Amino acid sequence: MKYRIDDKKSQLDIDVEETEGKQQALLEAFQECQQGRCACPTEEYKKLASLEVESSQNKIKLHLKPKPGEQFETSELEKCLQHTIRRIAKK
Repeated sequence: MKYRIDDKKSQLDIDVEETEGKQQALLEAFQECQQGRCACPTEEYKKLASLEVESSQNKIKLHLKPKPGEQFETSELEKCLQHTIRRIAKK
């Protein structure tokens, strides 16, 4: 799997590609984050106002909007993505 983070001041977009065979597990993990039950080893989810998830064949797009006055740390989100991908790979 590959991912790219695009920081757009008002929101952060993440593209996760090459998700063959793991897409459903990834969607479930991202749904946990949407519901405030994120398993990531960071506190970035506390800054989250909304998370929109789009999926297509072998690709997932995430649109993260921070709470007012908050800003995401890209390096912390990278840690979260790496953690999630490792967790999914073990399944």
